[in-house]
Amino acid sequence: MKITILTMFPEMLDSLCSAPIIAHAIAKGIAEIEIIDIKKYAAGSFRDIDDSPYGGGAGMILRCEPVLKALSACRTEHSYTVLSAAAGVPYTQAKAHEYAKKEHLILICGHYEGADARIMKHADESVSIGDYIVSGGEYPAMIIADSIIRLLDGVIKKQSTEEESFETGLLEYPQYTRPLEYEGDSVPEVLLSGNHEKIRVYRRKESLRMTLKYRPELLNNLELTEEDQRLLDEIRNDPHKMQ
Repeated sequence: MKITILTMFPEMLDSLCSAPIIAHAIAKGIAEIEIIDIKKYAAGSFRDIDDSPYGGGAGMILRCEPVLKALSACRTEHSYTVLSAAAGVPYTQAKAHEYAKKEHLILICGHYEGADARIMKHADESVSIGDYIVSGGEYPAMIIADSIIRLLDGVIKKQSTEEESFETGLLEYPQYTRPLEYEGDSVPEVLLSGNHEKIRVYRRKESLRMTLKYRPELLNNLELTEEDQRLLDEIRNDPHKMQ
């Protein structure tokens, strides 16, 4: 899979390719990352890539001409183009899986007060990583690239991704490792029992407990089994359910 990132500040992405999981994927030929500097496609001695908005207003707007020229230079019939924007659809784990199946993903980093609306018309989709504002689209691009590459076959163990938060619609259950006890706080005995069925039920219940406590809205979209409903009833009837 190839990911191309169009940015005005390529230096902000220097650490992306050296991150352990991504570097591993690149070394194995599973993923390729291409960084394109939008400034190289802007005319003028000062490489103008932004300007004041028509109609007035605060801030500077990313001009469409250099962005679309950069996009045209790297786009192929197999490309899928995504613009990071506050007005985009929420980026989710399901969306990461969708993008991981693409042959070539192009990520356009927005900046300044916003991007010329004509840029959006040339993107296949716009996404937002959350209901907040960051200084530039380089941050969303790094998040999206990392979330996709770790899902590619051969990058990390498949089981590691299958049991993570959001993969099953729930938050992941609590995890423990050594020491067995620390300042009076001990690892739950069930995890030491060797009984795989008891451990499975415990972990499912704790996933439901974590989700009910921190992200209860996720349960609205989950198709609950009879076991799930029984475990949730136990949690809700437990005075310590939120601890």
